[in-house]
Amino acid sequence: MSFYETLRHLADSYGLVAIFSLYLILCLWHFRPGAGRHVDAAKHSIFKDDHDGN
Repeated sequence: MSFYETLRHLADSYGLVAIFSLYLILCLWHFRPGAGRHVDAAKHSIFKDDHDGN
């Protein structure tokens, strides 16, 4: 088997598993138990510098 075919085989099998695992980790990262404080901070960050112009 040539070097190209070996790399192609790794990318087709293990690369797909690695990318899918990374996708799941990044999607579920926000729902972990310790993330509530960070999620609340991000949720209200757009209003941090908001001043009433009235």
